[in-house]
Amino acid sequence: MVVGLVETAVPAAKSTVSSAMKKPTTLSSDPIINVARGDPTIYEPYWKKMGDRCKVVIAGDEFMSYFCNAMNLCWFLLPELDNAIRTLHRVVGNAMVDDDKFIVVGNGSTQLFHALLYALSSPDMPEPINVVAAAPFYSSYPEETKFLRSELYKWAGDANCYDRDEPYIEVVTSPNNPDGSIRGTVENREGGKAIHDGAYYWPQYAPITSKADHDAMLFTFSKATGHAGTRIGWAIVKDKVIAAKMVKFIEVSSIGVSREAQLRAAKVLGFIADDCRNPDVKGENFFEYGRRLMSERWGKLREVGMKSNGVFSLPKYPRDYCKFTGEYTDSNPAFAWLKSKEGLNCENLLRDESKIISRGGPSFGVDSTYTRVSMLSRDVEFELLLERLAAVKGTVNGN
Repeated sequence: MVVGLVETAVPAAKSTVSSAMKKPTTLSSDPIINVARGDPTIYEPYWKKMGDRCKVVIAGDEFMSYFCNAMNLCWFLLPELDNAIRTLHRVVGNAMVDDDKFIVVGNGSTQLFHALLYALSSPDMPEPINVVAAAPFYSSYPEETKFLRSELYKWAGDANCYDRDEPYIEVVTSPNNPDGSIRGTVENREGGKAIHDGAYYWPQYAPITSKADHDAMLFTFSKATGHAGTRIGWAIVKDKVIAAKMVKFIEVSSIGVSREAQLRAAKVLGFIADDCRNPDVKGENFFEYGRRLMSERWGKLREVGMKSNGVFSLPKYPRDYCKFTGEYTDSNPAFAWLKSKEGLNCENLLRDESKIISRGGPSFGVDSTYTRVSMLSRDVEFELLLERLAAVKGTVNGN
């Protein structure tokens, strides 16, 4: 049995490490816990509590055309989603979305990443443009860049080690996946271009310190709200030519984006924005809920880490002033970046000693003493993860 693959309902676990260790779980007493992925099921209880407030009803004769707005540069972008995206960013204050910025919607931010690689490269170049990211980088960047074996671009590794006098595209994720650090570009040479991935730049994960205002920025519905299955992402782009090339890529690869999915995203994003602007004294808005939950989880994980006798350690993040909350807040990243003591392969250690499936450092361009663990699983899975981590002794070689 693999925890994290099971989709049947499970009862909520108690919210303390001690309760998870004292009370038997309803799951198998000897499961494999898969926390290698970032499936954001943590937010299911919140949306269940909201009931029909984000319900969408679509009649049989709606959305039959390919086109949403033939006069818009992104002709398959639903106007309701365009408005909801701009409104939420203005409410949160995490990105500039002035009217001169172009919104391009995609089937998740993965498709938009490919669209940007296409848009920022040129068929007239004698060699494919180099794509780099500073390690530890998001583990899918190399695979996605290499997957199509494109003649337009190629993966060139760690931006910290890039020393070629050639054009390049640097991918910057901030807050970073996997380690949660706040980042900017490493390379700032002439001829360089950048893609800024803001998937985790939301109040539940990090303080909102300023409005991001880069040439090309990516965001994703999955990490903003937890609705990964809807497969919606968006790019905020300054240059009309780049935005038009992205639209062309999506037109050729998928002839647009599902209007049903866009309508659901528009409804959810609009609901969150309205809830933030008109607070309900009886309850938390989505970001308050998410920040509280992530803070609680990080507190429990650090408690386990302090009792691990140096078997593994966790990064420390500085507090910063969050303009959204109006107070100093901590970073609570979507992933925990564990480092084992020297000589141990952290991924293998967790797998062999505690049956925890994580994603090891080499996937992110660093050594095997690191591994990434998702903080976004359901409560019962997270409590079982804490129980297992608390039992790690580092006695297994792990190499």
